[in-house]
Amino acid sequence: MKTKFDELLEFPCHFPFKVLGSADESLMDKVVEVVQQHAPGDYRPTSKPSGKGNFQSVTISIQAQNKDQVEILYKALAEIDTVRMVM
Repeated sequence: MKTKFDELLEFPCHFPFKVLGSADESLMDKVVEVVQQHAPGDYRPTSKPSGKGNFQSVTISIQAQNKDQVEILYKALAEIDTVRMVM
């Protein structure tokens, strides 16, 4: 079944994920670990604390091969214990 998602992206493509979670020194490592399971590669994510320091965002980009890979990664990243949202 073709969706809007299929119309907007042509695979393979560069695809960034932004992961928002509680302030946790290990969040970046957890994000990379999950991404490595589904899209092995050499990653250099960036991290930024929130203004009050309660939260942290991690941005990581992959070379997505297909829509299923992107959907699996959204779900897997959301399952990290300290993650609040994946965009």
